[in-house]
Amino acid sequence: MTDVRLTAWVRGKVQGVGFRWWTRARALELGLVGWARNTGDGRVEVVAEGSEKAADELLAALRSGRTPGRVDGVVERWSEARGNLSGFIER
Repeated sequence: MTDVRLTAWVRGKVQGVGFRWWTRARALELGLVGWARNTGDGRVEVVAEGSEKAADELLAALRSGRTPGRVDGVVERWSEARGNLSGFIER
């Protein structure tokens, strides 16, 4: 089974509320690698690679309403995994 890359842009009150830490914890639980970073426009960008099932679960968690802060919307892009990531870091 081929790994996938999920890139998600999360908007809402997601900076300064522990959102990146929470995302990292969920990603590590799911066995994903990648990173989460704040963007200049107030969103958080999440890049995660791993199985499609695990990436789907992370996306569902981001949209669950059970995150720190408040998520108003998530836009995602799917692509093939590049395989150049290790661990999951907060940038």
